[in-house]
Amino acid sequence: MTPEFWKGKRVFLTGHTGFKGSWLSIWLQELGASVTGFALDAPDDPNTLFRIAEVGRGMTSVIGDIRDPQALTAAMKAAQPEIVIHMAAQPLVRRSYREPVETYATNVMGLVHLLDAARCIDSIRAIVNVTSDKAYDNQGSLWGYREIDPMGGHDPYSSSKGCAELVTAAYRSSYFNEGGRIALASARAGNVIGGGDWAEDRLVPDIFRAIAGGEAVCVRNPDATRPWQHVLEPLSGYLAVAERLYSDGAEFAEGWNFGPSDTDAKPVRWIVDRITRMWGSGARWTLDAVQGPHEAHYLKLDSSKARQRLGWAPAWALETALQHTTDWYRASAEGGNSMRDLTIRQIAIHRADTGRQLGTEEQTTAPAEKAPRVAAVRT
Repeated sequence: MTPEFWKGKRVFLTGHTGFKGSWLSIWLQELGASVTGFALDAPDDPNTLFRIAEVGRGMTSVIGDIRDPQALTAAMKAAQPEIVIHMAAQPLVRRSYREPVETYATNVMGLVHLLDAARCIDSIRAIVNVTSDKAYDNQGSLWGYREIDPMGGHDPYSSSKGCAELVTAAYRSSYFNEGGRIALASARAGNVIGGGDWAEDRLVPDIFRAIAGGEAVCVRNPDATRPWQHVLEPLSGYLAVAERLYSDGAEFAEGWNFGPSDTDAKPVRWIVDRITRMWGSGARWTLDAVQGPHEAHYLKLDSSKARQRLGWAPAWALETALQHTTDWYRASAEGGNSMRDLTIRQIAIHRADTGRQLGTEEQTTAPAEKAPRVAAVRT
């Protein structure tokens, strides 16, 4: 990802009020892009990342629903974007069991609405559709899934993301094929962590909610193994793909995996143990005896293609990602901190670490020292 490339680029980002979307919105702002976001309004909770980090102040924020094709098309035409990154989704497995119709309407038809609108907007050169590692037909394999493996999905959420991949492929071959004006790719990532995620039924938000309430963290599937990574890792991949789509077109218009190193595919109990130890102050966890709906026991991505063709690789090992995540939540709980500044600081550290890893020593907008630690909050 070339920082200079993004300066002045018009970017249309769906899902900008969500966890990943808020991080990417701030990153794009720091790169000098002109960002228009389209998403449902963020919850009223002042602790949501969109609100606590004042994400909307550096961009055009349009509140709307991707299930409304007229509103979405109008917003895209007004923005006249060069690059579109589609992240709006119903992102929760357990919620998809309760609300399958909403899940498919958002994750499948919302994408159809976006791609169909893009057909009539001449400014667009590149589209990245963000799906999920759960789009793969998970057979419990011990090896990582590759981009050539079949799509599938046991639950409505996973199935909807598999469907979204098929929609992407169909629109690419039918409307955005080789030689066309728009280059379209999909991006698949694993379980992301990072400061500011307060979604229901996610491990890390559940941990910090329990800590804040002085309660033990209740863990459902302690032996389930997932490809954990900091949210900035796949976001850097999405930016890298978008840049190559814009510059090189059809050569990069395909599916891409952005997962952590094999050593960072860890069971849930390992994650909970590390975070509670980092936090201290009596943080603890216990096993949830209630049997929930089916969730995949083992899932891992093979990101060899992104490493070889994009030069992409994670900058942070999982231990480092957990430390930055814990530092963010600790600073938020402490109060009196600018969470926007801390979020920007962590982006700058990640960029600097990526530069050192690739031997480019990228100059960032902030010095690359560790974010300041703050005292533990008593719970």
